Amino acid sequence: MAASGWWCGLSLCAKPKQVASESVHGAQLALQRLTAARRCGSGGGDAACVDVEAGKPCKCGEELHVEAAAAGRVAAVEAVHDGKPTSSFAHSVVNMVGMLIGLGQLSTPYALENGGWASVFLLVGLGVMCAYTAHLIGKCLDDDPTSKTYQDIGERAFGGKGRVVASAFIYLEIFFALVSYTISLSDNLPLVFAGAAAHLHLPWVRLTATQLLTVAAVLVALPSLWLRDLSTISFLSFAGIVMSMLIFGTVVCAAAFGGVGVGGYIPALRLERIPAVSGLYMFSYAGHIVFPNIHAAMKDPSAFTRVSVASFAVVTALYTALAFVGASMFGPGVSSQITLSMPPGLAVTRIALWATVLTPVTKYALEFAPFAIQLERHMPAAMSPRARTLVRGGVGSAALLLILALALSVPYFQYVLSLTGSLVSVAISIIFPCAFYLKIRWGRVSRPAVALNAAMIAAGVVLAVVGTASSATSLVQSIQRGHAA
Repeated sequence: MAASGWWCGLSLCAKPKQVASESVHGAQLALQRLTAARRCGSGGGDAACVDVEAGKPCKCGEELHVEAAAAGRVAAVEAVHDGKPTSSFAHSVVNMVGMLIGLGQLSTPYALENGGWASVFLLVGLGVMCAYTAHLIGKCLDDDPTSKTYQDIGERAFGGKGRVVASAFIYLEIFFALVSYTISLSDNLPLVFAGAAAHLHLPWVRLTATQLLTVAAVLVALPSLWLRDLSTISFLSFAGIVMSMLIFGTVVCAAAFGGVGVGGYIPALRLERIPAVSGLYMFSYAGHIVFPNIHAAMKDPSAFTRVSVASFAVVTALYTALAFVGASMFGPGVSSQITLSMPPGLAVTRIALWATVLTPVTKYALEFAPFAIQLERHMPAAMSPRARTLVRGGVGSAALLLILALALSVPYFQYVLSLTGSLVSVAISIIFPCAFYLKIRWGRVSRPAVALNAAMIAAGVVLAVVGTASSATSLVQSIQRGHAA
């Protein structure tokens, strides 16, 4: 009970009409709009059609946008009580920090070891840049209160093409993130079930014990894609936050009490590895697609910049501490996921491994929600609820099995994560916010601000190009070596 009271004090426990995570909130709005559209189509008239965000009747002749705001490896708890913003400053900081800390934290020690000690300045610098672009998103939202999602900002800046490009990158990030989660699942499962993995063998199936365990775990998670109860998906979102916090805490405990010595020599800088390292660091800060909902949930939206600065300061400090601790403990031998390097036999190691394994299970349904809403939007209005559930679940299951097949075929966590960070996250978290801001507020931005944003766009493009080329090359080479072996 005491623990429950503590969590509720942070506004993290469920409340009536509270919505957890931007994906789920967007899904709820989309379903309500979809229902309104069906009423219009069935001759319900204007009175039957309600704009669920404005709380006003709408005209049935208008186009009803069904836009589920998508979130990658994210889970931010948004409080919307009785239709009014209720998030305080502290609550909003907790939301943003909990959403940002995710899969990327596992690779920060590996990234620091590969880039050298001086690459920590890149880690901190990217954190500062992402805090600034979060501030820009807040400015764009303040400039137009009708903008509710990241895609809305893109549309306001560049019209329909801006929305299409923003949506495409968001869905790409979600897809690659789910592939990364599945690879992480495959890497950690053999350590969790070490005894079973040693004896697991099916002679009629050409799969290794690790692959069989991964298939079994994904099949266990598969039914969650058939859920239509958004409150259940919200619970999975909150569980993902808890898992991420557990991983960080257990690594720190292993360093403090695990009896691990100091690792080997790490050079000051490995310049040739910085492009790939930048992708790993960038993935850790990706989360800008959910910031509009955190902004909308705040009682005082004018404090959004302070929330962004405080949140990124906390996250950057945690990532830096974790990177130094992990790299110092294991040196050149540190794995691409810090949990794979932790001393076996320790209780904290088992907790970290279980948290890492359970995290993907909590993410699949949450990440699929935006796709499911868009799918339902294009279904015939006359289709029965049972048929809709079958189509939704069937498509989701097929997509997850495709992701599973890709993850088993390309089991190179660090390269997939780096490719995602360079190819997608840099655009979503740095390039697009600066471009949106300049386009929306052009003529009202000072020359120094224009120069700063232009420089950040240029830096983002350079990071994206060299990072994508480096990580893609490494990935292809790893695949070729795997086939040769």
